[in-house]
Amino acid sequence: MYIGPYALFYVTHVGRQKKNWSIKMNFQRCFNHYMCGSEIEKLKKPLSSKRRKWLLILLLFIVFGLLSLIALDFYVSSCSKGMIYHSIDDLPHKNAALVLGCSRTTNGRINLYYQYRIDAAAELWEKGKIDAIVVSGDNSRKDYDEPTGMKADLVQKGIPAEFITIDYAGFSTLDSVIRAEKIFGLKDYTIVSQPFHCSRAVYLAGQHGQSAIGYSARDISGASGIKIRLREILARTKAVCDILTSRSPEFLGRSEQVNYRERIK
Repeated sequence: MYIGPYALFYVTHVGRQKKNWSIKMNFQRCFNHYMCGSEIEKLKKPLSSKRRKWLLILLLFIVFGLLSLIALDFYVSSCSKGMIYHSIDDLPHKNAALVLGCSRTTNGRINLYYQYRIDAAAELWEKGKIDAIVVSGDNSRKDYDEPTGMKADLVQKGIPAEFITIDYAGFSTLDSVIRAEKIFGLKDYTIVSQPFHCSRAVYLAGQHGQSAIGYSARDISGASGIKIRLREILARTKAVCDILTSRSPEFLGRSEQVNYRERIK
């Protein structure tokens, strides 16, 4: 029988490939058996009592931490229960409103949290629920100025500039609340922000002997709202720690006068 050169090449070449493949597979099996067998046996061994003890302690620590966060979140909410208003018709009159600041834009677009706070403050003014406004925000850098923008937007909504006072050192909610009384003389006033933020701010105000209430600006739902709400749980934990440690604002300074409009009786 005649075997052509191409057939001969095929038989010898393929035969060598199969042989090499068989050698490789046998080598891999031996490697897994001798080199990895000890590691596999270690995994099959049950955990020692000492390791189980530490894993249990770690698990309990994590569970305790999560339960503490949830408990503090409910605690802050309970402290402000009945003091957060969602309807302007039910809201009592206060001399002034403290509007808590945030970034005006996010990702190049208007920040809805910011916009809804401005809208809520303007509504309070138009309905005669307040006679003065203090806008409190972060101005820790020359290129970042929350309260000046807040005042400008409120003026655009028809509120006279002389009745809007700027707090440039509202670096945090605690700073804004304490400075509201220490610097601007507010003690019985309305805090304007989203419901979750109002609850924390009213809690902080109450812990410092103030009689503040909250007026809820429109909230945001969806993924963004869930993300902010989860972050608020940590913020409330920090707020409780700030009270326990008697933390003070980063900056106080001299007192400033707030101008009030005359109420029409």
